[in-house]
Amino acid sequence: MKKINFLLLIVLIGSLSISSCLSKNGTTSKLSVRMTDAPGPYNAVYVDIVGVEVTGTNNDAVLLDVNPGIYNLLNFSNGKDTLIGTGTLDVGSVEQIRLILGPNNTVIVNNVSYPLSTPSAEQSGLKLQVHKILEAGVEYEILLDFDANQSIVETGNGVYKLKPVIRTIENAIGGSIKGKITPIGQIATITATSAAASYSSVVNANGDFLIKGLPAGTYSVTITPVSPLVVVIKTNITVTTGVSTDIGTTILQ
Repeated sequence: MKKINFLLLIVLIGSLSISSCLSKNGTTSKLSVRMTDAPGPYNAVYVDIVGVEVTGTNNDAVLLDVNPGIYNLLNFSNGKDTLIGTGTLDVGSVEQIRLILGPNNTVIVNNVSYPLSTPSAEQSGLKLQVHKILEAGVEYEILLDFDANQSIVETGNGVYKLKPVIRTIENAIGGSIKGKITPIGQIATITATSAAASYSSVVNANGDFLIKGLPAGTYSVTITPVSPLVVVIKTNITVTTGVSTDIGTTILQ
């Protein structure tokens, strides 16, 4: 029995294009899933990716916005990866990722192409357990690492099956700043400025604000209400990757 070694990575981001519910509290996090591979004794391993589904809090299932296509896993080895899906999710937890495959999966051995049977994916998809808590305003990336030695098996007579053994690697790739202004009902622009860049948002009807996707660093936050109310500047606000920094309630005068 031969076994093939490969790493499959699912990417769920870059810019995210859909909003869906993993919980019902109305705030969101960005999630990306990527795909990677390790060198193996084969010419190519082609996987037909048609969908990615995330299951979260209360078993809510969300279909991500994917980059469908037939991917050669061996193109994504030695630290390389590729983005295959993105989404904007309500905060809560990601419990499971389901990779949905199409019928065009093949493996090339000694320059001969063989169909790659995917019995575990044909009916219910490749299911990966994650158990990742999402925090509002934080960007996350999940890398799915397939072990090729254990994932592709030759059963004889040129028949190959995909029985994936996959390690998930989860990373936060940004932070955020949140807060509130009073009196409620005032219009105000919120700007977070670091030495490298500036990011802006506005308050909602309840006076809350959240600036997402911030690189780690030190920021000044400028709250600019409509005149005659006075501009407020808060300095030395620290943003940490994976954390939503709460600067509290600002009283406008």
